[in-house]
Amino acid sequence: MISLLDQYVIDKVREFRQEKGLSQMDLSLRLNKSAGFVGKVETKNNPSKYNLTHINELAKILDVSVRDFFPQKPL
Repeated sequence: MISLLDQYVIDKVREFRQEKGLSQMDLSLRLNKSAGFVGKVETKNNPSKYNLTHINELAKILDVSVRDFFPQKPL
C-alpha cells in the first residue's frame, strides 16, 4: 500500500508532467526507465513509487525544485 506522502509526490509529479505537456512515456524515457514506468507509478493500487534519486532527476527534467514535490506540513 502506498503512503499518503508517496501519493502526494506521485500526484505532484503528474501535475508538473501534464503542465509541461509530457506523456507518461516521454517522462519514463527521460528518466532512463522502461516506457511504462511512470504509468505504473501513476496507477492507483500499484506498489511502484518514486525514490529520492527519481525525485532529484524529475526536478531537473521538469525544471522545478525538489521541494516542490513535497507538502509544506507533514501528512
